[in-house]
Amino acid sequence: MKATVNIKLVMFLANLGKYRHKKKDLRADRLRFERFAASRIIREKCIYKPISSNGIEAELIIPPEHDPNRAILYLHGGGYVMGSPRTHRSLVWRIANQAKARAFVIAYRLAPENPFPAALNDAIDSYRWCIEQNRDASKIAVMGDSAGGGLALALLLKLQESDLPLPVCAAVISPWTDLTCSSPSVEVMAAEDPILNREKLQIGARCYAGETDLKFPYLSPLFGNFKKLPPLLIQVGTEEMLLDDSRRFARRAREAGHPVELEVWEGMIHVWHYLARYIPEGKQAIERIGQFVSKHSA
Repeated sequence: MKATVNIKLVMFLANLGKYRHKKKDLRADRLRFERFAASRIIREKCIYKPISSNGIEAELIIPPEHDPNRAILYLHGGGYVMGSPRTHRSLVWRIANQAKARAFVIAYRLAPENPFPAALNDAIDSYRWCIEQNRDASKIAVMGDSAGGGLALALLLKLQESDLPLPVCAAVISPWTDLTCSSPSVEVMAAEDPILNREKLQIGARCYAGETDLKFPYLSPLFGNFKKLPPLLIQVGTEEMLLDDSRRFARRAREAGHPVELEVWEGMIHVWHYLARYIPEGKQAIERIGQFVSKHSA
């Protein structure tokens, strides 16, 4: 069912349209994104404070009711070239509130100043810090949206080769799993997606990858070897270019014998969860994430 669009939603999308960045304009795009995020006031009671996780700047978000042992490591979206804990504060607050968990949103290093593997290394170090703080991976969930969703999946692949335990579960929203941009929906949905475009994806991919092959699994987790994965929830909309990034990843993971719940939301755009104040589907999708985390970290 298509969501009812109101004037607030139209204005929101009009602002997001500004972020069809070009490489030379990244600094200005980042600033606009930060300013736009600053205008999105969290009306509910919310505690958030800056922290450091193994030397990496982060933000701790604490909902009023939460299990002190339950934690979320959240990796923000932004094409690997923009975004921060502040740009995603409103979204992560809603997720943490539904999951009744503390959330750590890290400010991983951005490209092109810090190309691969900087962001992945920051994610690994922050996950290790979460383990040290919580001492129980069975209470830690890994999450991310868009590029952050792809980074979360790359983190899971990397953890397979480490001495660290896997998180109890993972949930990703509209994940970017293929930086080669070869998924069919990248072409088919190009005219329908109000947020993304091919140029934007390709610039982000090359800025982040540097000289690394775009098919390298820790860049494009779609091409990874799924030895072991925790229970995984993937949410994606039918109106976005990265639709098949989710479908293809879920299919490959299932073929490898791993538990994956793929939810394809009819009529939804890229990371529609951002619109939870305006459309019921945004709120409902976040509620589903909360239920998923609660189920696996009870």
